[in-house]
Amino acid sequence: MLCFLSFSAVVNALAYPSQELLGVPSSSSSIDDPSRGTVFGGTRSAPKGSTYDPILNTLQDLIAALQVMQDRYFVQWQGTWPTSIDWTAAVLGTHVSAALSSLTSGPLDIPDTDELQGLSFFRLENTVNRFFSHTSAFYFGENSFSLRNQAYDDMLWVVLGWLENIKFQNLHSDLHYVSSKNGSGELWYGTQFQSSAAHRARIFYELASAGWDKTLCEGGMIWSPYLSPYKNAITNELYISASIEMYLYFPGDPIDAPFLINSQGTQPARKDSHNPRHLKAAVDGYEWLKNSNMTGIGGLYADGFHISGWKSASNPGSGQCDELNSMVYTYNQGVVLSGLRGLWLATNSQVYLRDGHELVQKVLQATGWPHTSSRQWKGLGRGGVLEDACDSRGVCSQDGQTFKGIFFHHLSGFCRPLQPQEKQFLADAIRRHTADDDGTEVYEQHMKQCRAYGSWIEHNAQAALMTRDRDGKFGTWWGHSYHQLDANDIVDSSTIPDGAVDYRNADYEHKSSTTGFMPKDYNDRGRGRTVETQSGGIAVLRALYQWQSYDAL
Repeated sequence: MLCFLSFSAVVNALAYPSQELLGVPSSSSSIDDPSRGTVFGGTRSAPKGSTYDPILNTLQDLIAALQVMQDRYFVQWQGTWPTSIDWTAAVLGTHVSAALSSLTSGPLDIPDTDELQGLSFFRLENTVNRFFSHTSAFYFGENSFSLRNQAYDDMLWVVLGWLENIKFQNLHSDLHYVSSKNGSGELWYGTQFQSSAAHRARIFYELASAGWDKTLCEGGMIWSPYLSPYKNAITNELYISASIEMYLYFPGDPIDAPFLINSQGTQPARKDSHNPRHLKAAVDGYEWLKNSNMTGIGGLYADGFHISGWKSASNPGSGQCDELNSMVYTYNQGVVLSGLRGLWLATNSQVYLRDGHELVQKVLQATGWPHTSSRQWKGLGRGGVLEDACDSRGVCSQDGQTFKGIFFHHLSGFCRPLQPQEKQFLADAIRRHTADDDGTEVYEQHMKQCRAYGSWIEHNAQAALMTRDRDGKFGTWWGHSYHQLDANDIVDSSTIPDGAVDYRNADYEHKSSTTGFMPKDYNDRGRGRTVETQSGGIAVLRALYQWQSYDAL
């Protein structure tokens, strides 16, 4: 059984996070310390004679990873991560907001004295406020003008990012202000930012919704309005997840922006919350995706469909999605999970949870789990560790370096415990759709299935931790630590499906030339350690922290 964190440990971890406490190696420590263990064939264990609390250890690592990303990569006066690109920046902001949700809702063993409660709360509050201020600055640093003119998936990352920010605002306010034993009964000050976040989410959702097209393939989202029609998994998954999250979490938008209304000649969505059009869009979007046959080897989502013979709108060729690019990426298996959980909350239909768990099981199988000692490529990893095909070749683009973090973010969302406002969402859905069902049995079964993924998540978190360098920066090819020299037999060993095209990494692979020299640190190849690889470390550690916290909450 997992134990609660001690009061002093939590206070120190949150308020005075030294590098050693947070798990970041100091200049005098070694990253390849044997006490940190290995990944293939084992997991990291505590040094002999030490007191080891799994939740505290993960909390320290999570905060350290977040600190490194924000201290090393985020520039406050610019309000962004300058080395990111527009869509990855939107994802980075999403990771920060989600990490804050994990920090504010995690298990704390607080003594029953008002003085100690206040001490712990305000030190937590200081940490939360610091990073929340970064997301507020990012509202102004985000290149929203450029993003309005990009592909539909780029726009939808923006929608999910600001809805995640709103979810955090509500959660922190609900837990520590409105309804908490510490609370004053007033909303947290950060909720005053909700209108701005909601406005940007609505504007970009309305812009992106123009990508839904019935003239080809009888439905589905087009990837980009500027290129030949490509109906791909990620754009459709984003549309499903963004639509259902707009239905559930969008609080309404009092800000008018008439210059964007009817830009496509369609009726704009109402600006109030719980718009039934958003729910219908999510339901229709998932029905189309599920019936599109956009799956390849192992039942995983492939990248997308071209339309054979297409020349122009007046000469559309077959008009059908009949040329599948069978390339498989990790993030295409993740984004839809948030949509499925939201559809369950909104409809009380168990089929969405069942489909989600079936997809997660396929991902685990594609990493070779539970055969942790195997080094054979299984389609999305080996030895139980999640990989994209570009990882072992060292040719991941900026896009590719972001993918695994996106998967773990949405897996965590699929399996997170019900938040206070979500309990009401589910109660409303049950009242609308069933008579004598309180949803308890379905929810408990769902969480039981989620708990079963804990060992795999821990295995991947330990693999990610092995890649940290002396500055606490994560690499992209998990499981291969600094100075680990026995990976030569699997370098460049991953393969892509026959006939597949790796669009997301092809340009970078073309630009990358091999010199025949193999560096000691396999994560220094290609783009090396970046803000995107750091966000992957945050996402998998946040997932582990959530799983370890289940029994302690």
